[in-house]
Amino acid sequence: MASIKVETFFAEERRMKIQQLIRERKKVQVAELAEMLKVSSTTIRTDLRDMEQSLLLLRTHGGAIERPQARLETQMHQREALQSAEKQIIAKLVLEEIQNGDTILLDTGTTTREVARLLARRDQLTVVTNDLVVAGTLENIPGIDVFLMGGIVRKGFQCTIGPAWENGMAEISVDKGFFGTNGFSIDSGASTPDLGQATNKREMLRMVKKVYLLCDHEKFGRVSFTRFASLDQIDTVVTDRISSPDRQQLEQAGIEVLAAEG
Repeated sequence: MASIKVETFFAEERRMKIQQLIRERKKVQVAELAEMLKVSSTTIRTDLRDMEQSLLLLRTHGGAIERPQARLETQMHQREALQSAEKQIIAKLVLEEIQNGDTILLDTGTTTREVARLLARRDQLTVVTNDLVVAGTLENIPGIDVFLMGGIVRKGFQCTIGPAWENGMAEISVDKGFFGTNGFSIDSGASTPDLGQATNKREMLRMVKKVYLLCDHEKFGRVSFTRFASLDQIDTVVTDRISSPDRQQLEQAGIEVLAAEG
């Protein structure tokens, strides 16, 4: 097994390492993980139990294996067709929030790609993104400058992740950031199945003056594996439709709601 230099990990960092090893090796052992991550076997078993409940792996006697077909998220080509009409509705609402001269961030995702397809209607934009498709869509549009974050290309998702682009982010300031999510609830905030993706989203949140969460109605009430934004980090939720109770709770929490219905 390839050695990984570790000292002390918080629970989320530890599970990210476990997730990485599962992807690389297809199976892991409790004893190996405990030694590598400098924690007890009991702690590792708790990690594996929680990760199994989140459909990230399958526990076995003495360890865990990769969950067949799980891969944490449906890949981009599978997600493009899901809720496509809703994504287009959300994108049109988002476009109204973008003004000529803005500096914006488009997080990776199928909904933000719909937003990118509409941006030719705006001028003098600077767009920061980690999504390769967004960057390609905007590349030749006059009046739009694109800043593509570097890093490791996440296979199957056409985006970059990792510390290569985090290092230069402290110097970047963005007017408005538009973030996708896999799940959103009043209690748990915005969440995603992938620990690495969650870390990147948190870093991007720090760059942004106003945070928009793009969330179709199917994702309300869902909780994915790890939270990347709590309610107090979100300024505006943009959705195709929303129930009156959900709208009321969000507005009571100080969050603006933009919805085509509800």
